[in-house]
Amino acid sequence: MENNYSSAGIDLTQMESMKDTFKAFANLTSTPNVLGSKGSFAGLYKLTGFDSPVLVASTDGVGTKLKISAIMGHYESLGKDLVVLNANDIVCKGATPLFFLNYIAFSEFNSHMLESLMKGMVWACKSLDCSMLSGETANMPGVYTSTEFDLAGFIVGCAEENQIITGDSIEPGDTILGIPSNGLHTNGFSLVRRVFSIDNNPTGLFKNYPELNHSLGEELLKPHRSYYHELKTSYPLIKGLAHITGGGLPGKLQSIMPTGTQAIINTTSWDVPEIFQMVQRIGSVSSKEMFNVFNMGIGMVVVTDKESVAQIKENIPSLIEIGYVSDTIGPSADTVQLI
Repeated sequence: MENNYSSAGIDLTQMESMKDTFKAFANLTSTPNVLGSKGSFAGLYKLTGFDSPVLVASTDGVGTKLKISAIMGHYESLGKDLVVLNANDIVCKGATPLFFLNYIAFSEFNSHMLESLMKGMVWACKSLDCSMLSGETANMPGVYTSTEFDLAGFIVGCAEENQIITGDSIEPGDTILGIPSNGLHTNGFSLVRRVFSIDNNPTGLFKNYPELNHSLGEELLKPHRSYYHELKTSYPLIKGLAHITGGGLPGKLQSIMPTGTQAIINTTSWDVPEIFQMVQRIGSVSSKEMFNVFNMGIGMVVVTDKESVAQIKENIPSLIEIGYVSDTIGPSADTVQLI
């Protein structure tokens, strides 16, 4: 028997045809700042429009939301998620997204999956005025099962050096505001899969729940909310931003609080979306664990002084006042206190 690459699980013809498709998708997001890079796998981007530029970069994946997407056979929203969650992370420094790169790995070639993921990424990049500069598609037979794949994103943005949002100026008396999430976003899916026994009974994703007004699968695949356009006009008024992902409010908010300060969060100041209530009720999950794992309905936290609250609320009508900054009481006090 003759051995060749195809017999090992890789069809070079399919991969080459997909490269052309990906290039066409990427061209849809191109801007004058993207320079030609013919014959190279490296993307070129010309930085303009900044006086004292500081590059801001982030990388992340969508976690085990991948498994939900694979079961449902719906991938486009996952591509959107990948771009948006990375963009939200650099937004926390007051950055403008510039360009995005992706990495997709799989064992069995699936053109529907690949094209759907790319469509989602292109849609999200265009919505952020961000160029999809380059990427890598890795066909890796034997590494994943036939329906499994992996996905990672990399984003680079830019901020003026004297306008970077650091959180350093946060002080007692400041106000803490929250912008609602669109559900789970991209965190906590391992716990959700366990609570609903999705790995053992995937058909549960297609069950309709009156509390949700749709199926569980539709709820779990809701796209990650993008906060860039809502926040960018308020950057000069903001002292600190926290994108609430893994670690929840306690984990992410403490990372921007200066030494000697404490964030007091009133957890009754917003309505917790039904999906989180269902997870807690069905899975018998403690409130502390819920807040440490999920965003619980708040996707982005904004810290500002009292005088700026009205202006930021005017810019972002969905803002909710969820707490305030206090002095740390005692050496062992938690940086973030939920009440």
